[in-house]
Amino acid sequence: MGFQSVRGKLPRKSKHTVNVAALFAAIATFVAASLVGGLLVGALAAPLAIGASKVTDGGVELFNGLPDSLETTKLSQASYIYARDGKTLLASYYWENRIVKPLSAISTNLQNAVIATEDKRFYEHGAIDMTGMTRALVNNAMDRDTQGASTLTQQYVKNVLIERAHAAGDTEGVTEASEGTYERKLREARLAIALEKTKTKNEILEGYLNIAQFGKSVYGAEAAAQHYFGVSAKELSIVQAATIAGITQRPSAYDPTVHPEASERRRNIVLSLMYQQGYITKEEYEEARKQPLADTLDVQDIKQGCAAAESAAFFCDYVTKVITQDPTFGKTTEERTELLYRGGLRIVTTLNAKLQKTATKILKKSVPANDPHGIATAMTSVEPGTGEITVMAQNRDYDASDNPKKYTTAINYNTDQEHGGSRGFQPGSTFKPYTLTAWLQAGKTLNTVVNGSGRTYNLSSFPASCTGFAGTWTPGNSEGARRGSMTVLTATALSVNTGYVAMASQLDQCDIAKAAYEVGFRPSLSNGEDLSKNYFTEDGIEVTPSMTLGIQNTSPLAQASAYATFANQGKYCTPIAILSVKDSDGKDLDVPEADCHRTISSDVANTVTYALQQVPKAGGSAPLAVLSGGRPAAGKTGTAGTNTHTWFVGFTPQLSTAVWVGNPTKDVKMRYISIGGRPSQIIYGGTIAAPTWKTFMDTALKGKAIKKFPSPDYSLVGRAAVIKTSSSQTKSDSSDSGSKKSTGNSSDKKD
Repeated sequence: MGFQSVRGKLPRKSKHTVNVAALFAAIATFVAASLVGGLLVGALAAPLAIGASKVTDGGVELFNGLPDSLETTKLSQASYIYARDGKTLLASYYWENRIVKPLSAISTNLQNAVIATEDKRFYEHGAIDMTGMTRALVNNAMDRDTQGASTLTQQYVKNVLIERAHAAGDTEGVTEASEGTYERKLREARLAIALEKTKTKNEILEGYLNIAQFGKSVYGAEAAAQHYFGVSAKELSIVQAATIAGITQRPSAYDPTVHPEASERRRNIVLSLMYQQGYITKEEYEEARKQPLADTLDVQDIKQGCAAAESAAFFCDYVTKVITQDPTFGKTTEERTELLYRGGLRIVTTLNAKLQKTATKILKKSVPANDPHGIATAMTSVEPGTGEITVMAQNRDYDASDNPKKYTTAINYNTDQEHGGSRGFQPGSTFKPYTLTAWLQAGKTLNTVVNGSGRTYNLSSFPASCTGFAGTWTPGNSEGARRGSMTVLTATALSVNTGYVAMASQLDQCDIAKAAYEVGFRPSLSNGEDLSKNYFTEDGIEVTPSMTLGIQNTSPLAQASAYATFANQGKYCTPIAILSVKDSDGKDLDVPEADCHRTISSDVANTVTYALQQVPKAGGSAPLAVLSGGRPAAGKTGTAGTNTHTWFVGFTPQLSTAVWVGNPTKDVKMRYISIGGRPSQIIYGGTIAAPTWKTFMDTALKGKAIKKFPSPDYSLVGRAAVIKTSSSQTKSDSSDSGSKKSTGNSSDKKD
């Protein structure tokens, strides 16, 4: 079975009034048609029944204007999103909650209940019941009480017409297919006669049981069985079948979850009809009737939309954005959206459901959602070598309603604007490894000594083959500390801004931008969304001397994916959230690929990793990020501007994770404030983000083999340098603070 449609466009309701003579002419035509086995003889049959003088022009137009064939295609079905185990259901998406099943997978109890209730002579008469049809048409034409008398075939046709109009967004068509007029009855009858020439009774019954509505948001027998009783349609008992069969006459009024008393009365009527027609014995009837409706129900929540995914809601939202935006799933947004909501997809994602719950708990404990300063936190984990997103969490609950609850949001802080609505956040010093990459690509070493003393730069002195700069800039360090000469390795371990600016002044800024993109840095905003007037590469990366200190917004997902390139020895993988997608026929569809490929040399990647191993250790800028059991780790702290956004992005050979902490709505200086029960202090990347990262990584990697990183290229490490220090130089608790002063086209507010 599949989605139903009618060939050609349905004619709209006649603008003129059809008189009684025309009505009886049309009825006579159907009578004649039924006498010859359902063959449609057309309007010319009418004169044979009542005489040519009785057929008005309106009757002829009515009859000839009716469609004469019903073409079936796929039914609209719900799509289901699962975690990577293929069993944990995250959410479903549908315009109509339906799971199509063959008649052999639908209980004979339900088949019998529907026939007994809706059309007891279904297997005996043709497409229409002439006695009932004539009575209904006459009564409707005479403005008497509306009569039903539709056969199951006619009801199936009616549902097909409604479904087709609904799928096309044709509100008027839905109304016309539903209204109680004789014109609608005639149209259904003609189509029903045509249908029974091409389909068997069992095929029509199967179609009806899959298309009929069995509740406010429940379509088809399988969805009804699962929703009301937690069983498949094949397992329905007599009493369960009678309950479902009773709903379809008035789906809202007889929904057992909304109107249990009315539903039970209706169920008992169905049971009585089944008994009268011999489908069940007297004993079965009496036993079924005695059962209170409430005792028979086992209602399963319908997980419509990502809110049902709970802790995985933001990841679920990301998956839906991928499906509706990625050309892999269709040429247009409309085509992709229809595939998700009507295609009956089975989507298995990369998410580790158990670890996702753990990550959410850790984030909420680290920074409570109701923090009075509006501070939030988000985390994404990516698997190096595959690009698979295993975790995407944040401390605030998901609420996409028109009136969201306080401390909730529908914005995914882990992704970019296109895939979650977030404008992203300044990465601060988590950008520095990209400058270090360009440094090593230029043949320079980790033990090269740079002058980390604070000074004013003429921006024109920064090389840039793709653009130019003007003005002056005086970058600074946290607490004004750690000035003087130092190796690049020390500047990395302690995140010294002035040391890295000195490095950048020796590099082509356009090469830094190129290296950043190669590693995997991705802006969260398009050029058009950025208010600065600086130069942007074709890849959207802002080129300016202060770029090294992390001035351009990005996302946790992008940072976790970029650092996974280092963990993967220089091979970048596009992050992916979907492992497989099957359509309603069980056919595998194409999904976006990670396209893992080398973007930087393994020597450079491994040497950057070596440098970043000096950060999460005693003496580095993130001593609270040291992993348990001596497990090797590498990473980088980041603090943007005046401590408005803080980060820790780190990795092992098996997992890369980015943690962000800040106010997502406005820049809040996290200075001398208490967050998550911590005493009032200045918040750096090593203060909250780093220990949160450690707690998660220790849990995620528990029981997994401890793997070492590859050795660096010692020619890029260079010879150890001897540096004379002065007593004025002091060790900084963190060196991720902003610059002091700048003019010209370079930012003066970024770290």
